[in-house]
Amino acid sequence: MKITERLPVWAKAIPVLAWVTLGIASVSSSPWLALLLVPALFAGVTCAVYHAEVVAHKIGEPFGTLLLAVAVTLIEVALIVSLMIAGGESASGLARDTVFAAIMVILSGIIGACLLLGGLRHREQSFGLHGASTSLATLAALAVLTLVLPNFTSTIPGPFYSKSQLAFIALVSLVLYGTFVLVQTVRHRDYFLPANAAADEAVHAPRPSNRMAWTSLALLIASLVAVVLLAKALAPGLEQAVAALGAPKQLVGIVIAIIVLLPEGLAALSAARANRLQTSINLALGSALASIGLTIPVVAVISLWTGWPLSLGIDAKSTVLLLLSLLVTSLSLSTGRTTIMQGTIHLVIFAVYLLTTIVP
Repeated sequence: MKITERLPVWAKAIPVLAWVTLGIASVSSSPWLALLLVPALFAGVTCAVYHAEVVAHKIGEPFGTLLLAVAVTLIEVALIVSLMIAGGESASGLARDTVFAAIMVILSGIIGACLLLGGLRHREQSFGLHGASTSLATLAALAVLTLVLPNFTSTIPGPFYSKSQLAFIALVSLVLYGTFVLVQTVRHRDYFLPANAAADEAVHAPRPSNRMAWTSLALLIASLVAVVLLAKALAPGLEQAVAALGAPKQLVGIVIAIIVLLPEGLAALSAARANRLQTSINLALGSALASIGLTIPVVAVISLWTGWPLSLGIDAKSTVLLLLSLLVTSLSLSTGRTTIMQGTIHLVIFAVYLLTTIVP
């Protein structure tokens, strides 16, 4: 999206309209409500992407991509926590399902779409290897420690950790994510900057004023909260539709994860289309890291505090798909250059993931 010197009227109006729609949804149970919720949801996503780009251009890379990843994840965490509190012990696997769905959507869906779109438009794209390898190594460690290892511990039969194990894994997750943020923003910031930044006209375009940046930040937060709440309002209808189709309940989690990740996904696709693949990778992998590194510690604290069981281990089929996605992503990003071939492979894995969820 093109960033102008002033915020366009639609960028100011959409968050307000989204919240008005939420207000209508809170007092109405009409079956036609989805006709309002769906367009409001996608308009909110579009608006969130625009304001994220404004703020990112003001503060520069990689802080801009980090901001969007953390903002979306914090709201995602708040949604998970609220559903856990409402569902009690019956929601013991909610955090696991949401985090796993987010990782698969990001690794196979968003990255695949970025590589394919960028390859179709620019034939071949390049990025910095150091940043990608740092992100992938951290993501692999976090994913296996939180989603796979619980199935193989013996103090308590899987897919659960004991209290001491859960507390330690929560601490380790925070340490890994905190160290990654330090590396990305301070000690090795250059690893995550586009190699062709000097030739990128967008980098040298006039930066937004302080007032415009602060306004966009406030509207970004308002848009993201509205997106998540609109997705939550759509959840009952989605559950009914999934039940009517006879599909597994996990499909609802995938749909919600896709909706929540739309702002980051569209921003990543926009960057890939503009031949800024480094930004796309920063957004995608940063979102996956934030999803685990922030979600797991929070739900672990809630589990330890309330005594509710927290099921973290994924099943054998999901483990295979997770490890395959990590392996293929590592290979795809191992040379610093990508084509449509890598994008096609990722999207095929994503299609298989969706199929085996619907037809287990």
